[in-house]
Amino acid sequence: MSIIEEAVEKGQRMLSEYEAKKFLASRGVKVTAEELVQSVDDAVVAGERLGFPVVLKACGPDIAHKTERSLVKVKLESPEALRQAYQEIEANLGGDPYDGMLVQEMIKGERELVIGLIRDPQFGPCVMFGMGGIFTEILKDTSFRVAPIEKYDALQMMDEIRAKDILGPFRGSEPVDRDVLAEALIAVGNIGMDFPNVSEIDINPVIISGSVPVAVDALVVLTEEKQ
Repeated sequence: MSIIEEAVEKGQRMLSEYEAKKFLASRGVKVTAEELVQSVDDAVVAGERLGFPVVLKACGPDIAHKTERSLVKVKLESPEALRQAYQEIEANLGGDPYDGMLVQEMIKGERELVIGLIRDPQFGPCVMFGMGGIFTEILKDTSFRVAPIEKYDALQMMDEIRAKDILGPFRGSEPVDRDVLAEALIAVGNIGMDFPNVSEIDINPVIISGSVPVAVDALVVLTEEKQ
């Protein structure tokens, strides 16, 4: 049984971030290295294994607005900083249920993109690509294609956004690996075709690490009905 099927059986309306990225990785999308832990001591072990600095997040299918609720701590440089962040996030949860804490590698990069999937009432699953991070809603610089898409479509989408130059050499950084980026766009389109219970995907931000696009955060929304 797939992660999607298990979540639908449980009645989840969305995947946790950990589940979402595990699912996306299984479909060929490059995601951050991370570990889901249940204790502060395990978090420190995970941090040392991944290598500091790390990111710490509360994780669960019902947890939304993590940043606004201070459920995300970044640039944790040491075990001591990680322990303090763990306690602060627990306090900020206020007793809300959660699956555990997500210890995640800290991806460094100035360029942030977004990849998504929506289900249009007329056209069905559609793939979205554009500028990510805090600029997604502000700039609305995006391109769409009806799924499934081929590599040709994915490359066209990259050239259609107004900020397409950000995919080239940027402030001394190498150009984005368009082949890897195209694979992610194609994979998201195929998910839309293969999993009717997936109603929406929001991979934001996709940070360019060197030349490689890496999914740093991901949301997968499910339909209520079992298909």
